[in-house]
Amino acid sequence: MTNVKKILRKIYGHSLFFPLTCLGIVLAVNLIKTPTFFQISLNNGVLYGYIIDILNRSSELIILAIGMTLVVAGSGGTDISVGAVSAVAGAITIYSLVGSMSSAVYRIPYGFAIILGLLGGIACGMFNGFLIAKLKIQPMVATLILFTAGRGIAQIITQGFILYVRNEPFKYLGNFIPGVPIPTPIFVAIMVILVTVLILKKTALGLYIQTVGINRKAARLVGLNSSLYIFLIYTFSGLCAGIAGMIITSRVYSIDANNAGLNIELDAILAVAIGGNSLAGGKFSLAGSIIGAITIQALTTSLYAMKVTADQLPVYKAIVVIIIVMLQSTELKRMVHSLYQKISNLIAGKKVA
Repeated sequence: MTNVKKILRKIYGHSLFFPLTCLGIVLAVNLIKTPTFFQISLNNGVLYGYIIDILNRSSELIILAIGMTLVVAGSGGTDISVGAVSAVAGAITIYSLVGSMSSAVYRIPYGFAIILGLLGGIACGMFNGFLIAKLKIQPMVATLILFTAGRGIAQIITQGFILYVRNEPFKYLGNFIPGVPIPTPIFVAIMVILVTVLILKKTALGLYIQTVGINRKAARLVGLNSSLYIFLIYTFSGLCAGIAGMIITSRVYSIDANNAGLNIELDAILAVAIGGNSLAGGKFSLAGSIIGAITIQALTTSLYAMKVTADQLPVYKAIVVIIIVMLQSTELKRMVHSLYQKISNLIAGKKVA
């Protein structure tokens, strides 16, 4: 029994136990409520099904969650501008391609337009990083600037129009490449994950970010340039937002500055929290954030599969989110443990009597 308890404690104590449990519960409910939820079919050479849709639709959220994880770990703050930055990056790309009128003819090469969009995302991230790392402005306040002004900037770029790209290859990044049955955004998300993990594992960057996040002054005393690392992680968050913006605009082959990436920053922050990461900074888990992002999309897809309408979705989603966050609360765990001890003592007392 002692060995079993040790194994159980090791399982319960693993950083991915809670994220995987949340995802497992969501999928288990679907197994009961929606029997066809796990069915995958191949139609016209393309894979279809709820599971494929979850992985596909969560791709941009996974990318944003990766950037948000490093931001939270290194600065103890959040980047609430990523949704607006993705709209800016998408606006730069599409305007560079077609100008102020919808067109099937590119003004510049598609690859060059993507580079411009990503540079736009990086520039926004550098702006946030400068305010936080150099001017010492609180992350929430600093990123609130682009959260508020970013969509206005995107509107200026598009001159207030919803611009469309009527060139079929433009859809490939956000949908399917002909002859490939798996959605392209999944490959993009995997690539971002692999590159990020490779950088963090093959260099000391991951350790430095954790050190700065735990104690910025102590990190500076041991020779780390805290400001530089905070600047870099916000720049990386801007890059992630730019990549997400490329996928978002490609899905609908247009840019609507008011709606592109709307409220996705909240889901990115929530994915980090569900992933077991402390929002106070320090140690982080990219795997946990990725699972958290998939869980959020699985919840959204599940509610739609259960015939929940779009206007009712936020209510149900909020209820589930509150439950998930409460279950993660250390104070709630302490209260439950205390109650368990009292009940155990009471039962033991009755047995003795």
